[in-house]
Amino acid sequence: MKDIINKLSSHNTLSKDEAKEVLLNISKGKYNNSHISSFLTIFMMRNITLEELQGFKEALLELCIKIDLSDYNTIDLCGTGGDNKDTFNISTLSAFVTAGAKVNVSKHGNYGVSSSCGSSNVLEFLGIKFSNNKDFLKKSIEKSGICILHAPLFHPAMKNVAPIRKELGLKTFFNILGPLVNPSFPKNQIVGVFNLELARIYSYLFQKTNKNYAIIHSLDGYDEISLTGNVKIITRNEENIFSPQDLSLQKLNSKSINGGETIKESAKIFMNILQNKGTKSQNQVIFANAGLAISTALNISIEDGIEKAKEALKSNKAFEAFNKLKNLSE
Repeated sequence: MKDIINKLSSHNTLSKDEAKEVLLNISKGKYNNSHISSFLTIFMMRNITLEELQGFKEALLELCIKIDLSDYNTIDLCGTGGDNKDTFNISTLSAFVTAGAKVNVSKHGNYGVSSSCGSSNVLEFLGIKFSNNKDFLKKSIEKSGICILHAPLFHPAMKNVAPIRKELGLKTFFNILGPLVNPSFPKNQIVGVFNLELARIYSYLFQKTNKNYAIIHSLDGYDEISLTGNVKIITRNEENIFSPQDLSLQKLNSKSINGGETIKESAKIFMNILQNKGTKSQNQVIFANAGLAISTALNISIEDGIEKAKEALKSNKAFEAFNKLKNLSE
């Protein structure tokens, strides 16, 4: 690891094979915590390259516990996080609305690192069970339209990194990797990223797959459709910039989509929205993000997807999906 750190600190980059080898060696416990921390810190000081990201991705997918959900044609809604915007749990809520619209979801998520309220923090607080048991996950989709893939259960080889990430409490390249390493390999995916350069890298990676995908970056820095300004959406066939008005939705003030300061507060916001008691601003953001997911999975217009999202939330279908999943957890 010393040679790798020296190479990187001299402003060099890693090849794909070097990046892959480093992560494989981390999984084998070959490096001490100080070396791992130094390695992670270097990537906070510069952007990751395409080759490095490809190598890290290959290592994690090689090491992960894979789960075959191909019979269910699922979609994942996952952002990189790290945008420092402190919104409520938009992608997780949108996942339940998407499930309520009869689109199957395999939601990959984790505890918050750079924030205290990652998707897993809130779902665990609300009584959702995490499992890597294939039969349980399939039953979850069949009964509720959604299953939760809690990352640590599928990436046990990264147990050496988790406490270091928690101690650092900062965005690392593992945030960037998260959406790329869903262990169920969903055919449909919505990914939010925190800058345009990362959007380009993701687009390049996804172009080489057979996924239906949409990559989101709000131009004022959010890793989701925030409706606080224009958003760039990149799919396999096109790139577009949409204003909130283009989506027949209102432009929002950033404060109107803030999240809670604690897990308890975040969970309260989460349940209020699911029970159709959210504010107009909160609902609009969910309609936009769930609408894009639905449109991507069903190959329909985003406008039609938004209408289906509205119906799923207002008819309590999203809340029903959550309750069915929670009942399976008991």
